[in-house]
Amino acid sequence: MSSPEEQLIQERRGKLSQWIKKRGTPYWEKFLPDCQIERIREKFSRIGSSEKTGVKVKIAGRIMGLRSHGKAIFMDLKDATGKIQLYARKDLLNEDFELLSLIDVGDILGVEGEIFKTRTGELTVEINHFKLLAKSFRPLPEKWHGLQDVEIRYRKRWLDLLVNPRIREVFITRRRIIKTIREFLDHRGFVEVETPIMQPVPGGATARPFKTYHNALARDFYLRIAPELYLKKLVVGGLEKVYELNKNFRNEGIDRFHNPEFTMLEVYEAYRDYLYMMDLTQELLCEIIQKVIGNFQIEYGGEKIDFTPPWKKITFRDALREIGGVDVDWQNEKNLKEVAREKGLEVDKLTRSQILEHLLDKKVVPFLIQPTIVYDYPLETAPLAKRKKEDPSLVERFELFVAGQELANAYSELNDPLEQRERFKVSADERFIDEDFLEALEYGMPPTGGLGVGIDRLVMLFTGSASIREVILFPQLRPKQD
Repeated sequence: MSSPEEQLIQERRGKLSQWIKKRGTPYWEKFLPDCQIERIREKFSRIGSSEKTGVKVKIAGRIMGLRSHGKAIFMDLKDATGKIQLYARKDLLNEDFELLSLIDVGDILGVEGEIFKTRTGELTVEINHFKLLAKSFRPLPEKWHGLQDVEIRYRKRWLDLLVNPRIREVFITRRRIIKTIREFLDHRGFVEVETPIMQPVPGGATARPFKTYHNALARDFYLRIAPELYLKKLVVGGLEKVYELNKNFRNEGIDRFHNPEFTMLEVYEAYRDYLYMMDLTQELLCEIIQKVIGNFQIEYGGEKIDFTPPWKKITFRDALREIGGVDVDWQNEKNLKEVAREKGLEVDKLTRSQILEHLLDKKVVPFLIQPTIVYDYPLETAPLAKRKKEDPSLVERFELFVAGQELANAYSELNDPLEQRERFKVSADERFIDEDFLEALEYGMPPTGGLGVGIDRLVMLFTGSASIREVILFPQLRPKQD
């Protein structure tokens, strides 16, 4: 026996067959709206009850509600900008009125009619003509409630967008954030570029890459884990201010802050250093929050966060000692492992760099709620960053943390080709040393500041979203059977 949903689908398919017999297939119809619902509301919301405007419009959208009252039918039509009531009268539509019995909630309709207000003050379009443009076989959820099984929302994002106004606002806000970033950088003379997604050598970050094979070239390629090395090649080539809003891919874990495919902003400017990039980062995020939120204060995860500049700055060493309660001799690996074990970390298979970063991630970062810049990292943690002249055991690197999460990472870029080669030998698999990049450095790269910002986490923060899946239209998910 078929399920209630299957019975409903068959019933709606039957209605489509009847419509086709009377009016032909709706899928060949053309309909060009001349305005959007938001515009109608802006222009006519102040007219009086029972007032007719004499203004006729053509609008199109999805039927979200339907109420029959004998010789009159009321419907709710929704487009990308809003929702408005439709009113259909039998004495006005004549034989076409009977066709409305073939219309269901979810159908796509094109409507021509006059704008007026009902006696109860509801702005309405009285239908003179209508066209069915697409039939909805599957019923929309009657009550959404956010769905207890959020995976269904992520798997069926089209349905999520249809019935959940908040998620639409999240992605509108995401677009505004990215637009603001472009305007900010373009205004300062940066050039937006595109670099390869398929790369013969994955570089620019430490992560496990996705691997593929190019048949025509008969060789392996990797989806990029970062665009950094290509962007620095462009700086060598004379593009002194460049940025890319890019997709990166890392073949690693999935959780509320990580998706295998994610969006990054990377910015490089010649003749600058990490101190300049600190200021640029602060200016950029303050510009975004002012334009998107309207002030410097937001609430996230039950915490009030204040972006009012200047932000707190603390060295890596002081952050471990003062916030994490970790006082350790970095150069003494034995002491480092002993301290890490005391702090509850499994360290036997970790490098010194990994131990240091684990200590920061576990003992410090969760407590960095207000915008905080941690700077002057141990040399081992950043093979592409320039050493500090005053202390060569450190590099000129900083990370920005907000709400217990990393938002940005920046360096004074290492531009010494000889040191870069030696650092690669220590930190990278020999197969993944980018000889083209090293050759580019040998032509000479000016002192350069570089910045990376995680766009998805930024959108999470500014929309109050608890999971990265909320801010990616189609996040990666495990197979349904799992």
